[in-house]
Amino acid sequence: MKQILLPTDFSDNSWKAIQYAIQLFKDKPCVFSIINTYKTMTYTTGHILGHAEQIGLDEMNKATTIENLNALLGKISETFGDNPIHEFKTRALFDSFVPGIRALMSESKFDLIVMGTQGATGAKEVLFGSNTVHVLKEIKCPTLAIPSGFEYETLHEILFPTDLQVDYNAFQLDILKEIATDNNCNVNALHVSNDDLTDKQISNKLELEKYFKETSFIYHQVNNRNLLAAIDAFQINSNVHLLAMINNKHSFLEKLFFKSNIEQIGFHLVGPFLVIPEKR
Repeated sequence: MKQILLPTDFSDNSWKAIQYAIQLFKDKPCVFSIINTYKTMTYTTGHILGHAEQIGLDEMNKATTIENLNALLGKISETFGDNPIHEFKTRALFDSFVPGIRALMSESKFDLIVMGTQGATGAKEVLFGSNTVHVLKEIKCPTLAIPSGFEYETLHEILFPTDLQVDYNAFQLDILKEIATDNNCNVNALHVSNDDLTDKQISNKLELEKYFKETSFIYHQVNNRNLLAAIDAFQINSNVHLLAMINNKHSFLEKLFFKSNIEQIGFHLVGPFLVIPEKR
């Protein structure tokens, strides 16, 4: 069964991501693990770790988290009814967000993380939220980021920008292939360059075509030095339903995520975004 991790802070943003995941895999046997991390922070003078009041507050927070998780299960059942091929688990983690996910990943194997991302309030497009950036930087699991307020749409067009420079066998492409195959999607490989392909790039292009032979693979080469402009133009002109990119050392995404101030990241989401890391 597919193992899907769904972090939640019980916001509408995270609820939209949960809805998206359930609908995307509605015909796929899945175990959805819904987690919430909580950590008590106290700033009172003279606070001592392990103090009785602190322990009591931790237990209260845990009880509240469990109650909210159970309420969320009820909301899922009310919204989607009973799907016999879907199983839901919940977990309350006493930890910070990313360390909690990292600890969970060390215990269990997940095929995909689906999470909401919240950016600048009022922006037409959505900037990556800081939690999303930290997950994409630090957790080596394919992650699907769902912009706030985004409603599920049937997938037809997937955009996969690539420089054709990497060994694709080294990356967790299976989830992209599975999504494309299950939804009969076009996989649009977008190569942005003014130069002819090298022998290595030609070989990698053939490997991609072979890998996605079970679905429609369409190669596009765009003469443009600006990758973001090319991605934006393609999304507008082709009604893209999912953007997927590889994140590795020296890649566009790696440079993007390691900017000194994550609040200034200039990359915008207009729809679901799948980030594919190297294999663990």
